[in-house]
Amino acid sequence: MRVMRCYCQDSGGSGKWTEEIEYLDESGGVIYKGKGVRSVEPGLDDHVMVGEVKKPFVNALAVAKIVEVVKRWKWGPELETQLDKLQFVPNMTHIAQALKVVGDADACLSLFRWAKRQAWYATSDDCYVMLFDALNQKRDFEGIQLLFDEMVGDSADGVSLFAACNRVIRYLAKAEKLEVSFCCFKKIVDAGCKVDTETYNSLITLFLNKGLPYKAFEMYESMEKVGCLLDGSTYELMIPNLAKSGRLDAAFKLFQEMKGRDFRPGLNVFVSLVDSMGKAGRLESAMKIYMEMRGYGYKPPPTIYVSLIESYVKSGKLETALRLWDEMRMAGYRPNFGLYTLVIESHAKSGKLDIAMSTFLDMEKAGFLPTPSTYSCLLEMHAAAGLIDPAMKLYNSMTNAGLRPGLSTYTVLLTLLANKKLVDVAAKILLEMKTMGYSVDVTASDVLMVYIKEGSVDLALSWLRFMGSSGIRTNNFIIRQLFESCMKSGLYESAKPLLETYVNSAAKVDLILYTSILAHLVRCQEEKNERHLMSILSATKHKAHTFMCGLFTGPEHRGQPVLSFVREFFQGVDYELEEGAAKYFVNVLLNYLVLMGQINRARCVWKVAYENKLFPKAIVFDQHIAWSLDVRNLSVGAALIAVVHTLHRFRKRMLYYGIVPRRIKLVTGATLKIVIAQMFSSVESPFEVSKVVLRASGDSVMEWFKKPIVQQFLLNEIPSRSDILMHRLNILFPSSAPEVRSLSPPKPLIAVREM
Repeated sequence: MRVMRCYCQDSGGSGKWTEEIEYLDESGGVIYKGKGVRSVEPGLDDHVMVGEVKKPFVNALAVAKIVEVVKRWKWGPELETQLDKLQFVPNMTHIAQALKVVGDADACLSLFRWAKRQAWYATSDDCYVMLFDALNQKRDFEGIQLLFDEMVGDSADGVSLFAACNRVIRYLAKAEKLEVSFCCFKKIVDAGCKVDTETYNSLITLFLNKGLPYKAFEMYESMEKVGCLLDGSTYELMIPNLAKSGRLDAAFKLFQEMKGRDFRPGLNVFVSLVDSMGKAGRLESAMKIYMEMRGYGYKPPPTIYVSLIESYVKSGKLETALRLWDEMRMAGYRPNFGLYTLVIESHAKSGKLDIAMSTFLDMEKAGFLPTPSTYSCLLEMHAAAGLIDPAMKLYNSMTNAGLRPGLSTYTVLLTLLANKKLVDVAAKILLEMKTMGYSVDVTASDVLMVYIKEGSVDLALSWLRFMGSSGIRTNNFIIRQLFESCMKSGLYESAKPLLETYVNSAAKVDLILYTSILAHLVRCQEEKNERHLMSILSATKHKAHTFMCGLFTGPEHRGQPVLSFVREFFQGVDYELEEGAAKYFVNVLLNYLVLMGQINRARCVWKVAYENKLFPKAIVFDQHIAWSLDVRNLSVGAALIAVVHTLHRFRKRMLYYGIVPRRIKLVTGATLKIVIAQMFSSVESPFEVSKVVLRASGDSVMEWFKKPIVQQFLLNEIPSRSDILMHRLNILFPSSAPEVRSLSPPKPLIAVREM
């Protein structure tokens, strides 16, 4: 069908034109003809003529005409010219509907710019909404920002732009334009525009996605401040993030509020609350929320089981953790690698090795290869429990799996093998450790110390030989410890090479070590061992040994008297650093000198020791009231010499100067009391024996000093019957410490010659 239009002037001559429309068929025949629709002059009346009938112009037709023009011309002067020729006066409703239909952002903006220049323009929220929709569809966020600024200027007219303002912020937030969206938010808030819940949610989501939870919480707080009601999405956003940030009370409060407003909490809300509560140690609350989740009909996901089990394990509540573990497996979930590791290690560390091993086997069956950490934990706990067989099985399994045991694992295993005295196995493991690239010197030395501390000197020597053959070194401290252990065990032949090694490695033999060897010589009963000990003393190369040798020679060899020789030696002692060692040396040396019958030399040593204030509180002169001697901290030999020498001093003071105190006391203690009393028994002393003190009046002691036997006793030497005395002392003190050595029967002079 074809349409033909002819224009003619009506018969009235009014100058108005009608449009004659002819409808033709395919052959050109007229089907129908009649007057068409003709508009009046534009702007004079909002109607059109349909034939001879005047009818109002329908909105849909107006919108369609505007859309037709805009889609035809798009933008530019031509578009504005065509819009100006419209045969009706548009309004903002027409513009808004046209914008919705057109859709193209550039065309919509052109139409909107034209409308703003018209006298009938009024600010319209709907227009801005359509424009923002079009720009968002085009992803023109710079255009959205420019239009937003223009809209803010329009809002000064007092027209509400609520929908458009919120729409633009949501679009910018979803596009993750953080600074722009927040700036726009601040502008509309300052302008007094209301922000809806959906907009707040979009901003909160944006801040959370950008890793700024504190800004999201600020949004939430401002939302509460203005009285904006939270919807389900807000609750779903805020509760998990508040919980994860540690604000558990606030999260739980929102959770309760959410339920009070009949919103159904989502699974994510429950999972986050249970996880955060568990990690914070609030296990009762976590379990309560977990049970509440079950009440809502949710099936617990594996993550919530993992979280709960981890929380209960870390808090030490392993029974509840195991119950959840079983529940998880019954629900059809397979524990992950990390959960297996956690359960195994926690039970191992708590001493529940059976459960740990059972779970470990399940882990292997599930196809997981345990980590070196899991192996090490199990191995170390079995080793700590002294279970050598399971520990070795785990070690072999670990190495067979191609895993490298850690240093702590090797250390614990070797310590266990050392305690079990499995030297050969320990040596094999140590060599494997060395092959793995570890430095084994410290670990091998630790094993050596285990043998030394347990008193297994033979094993210690065997292990030291193994270390030497394998090129493994130890330190001087351990060499010294082993040397001292050999000395205590009487293995003098093995001790000397150790001492030589110690000395040759530039280690310094101190006075304490030398004195301890001398103490062994004092206690020695066999001539063969005496020779070994004298050889060991010589191997120390200590200056005290030179002093000892010189002490037993005559003045023609020394070139000076004994007293001067002794003073010279003690002048070379650093009393700030070696005061304790010097006291120890004097005690043991006096034991030895008394034992060898060298009383005069012993008295010289005591005299010089007292002069150098090694025993400053031993002798007390309290004017004419009391004089006393305290020998409680001395060895037997030192006590005997101190008593004889001090009584000789008292005698000189009393006889030569005529000073007689009221009383004289010898403070001996319970141990030395018997020794001193036994010595005095042969010279009829006036001293009375009490629990810890020998005391006598000054007058009685004065009379006693006048006896010739006493003078001989004090000037020369301890009386005879020494064999009996030494024998009794040896019985009284069979196992005294080196600091307080007892006296043995007199030694043959070969010892002196040997020195």
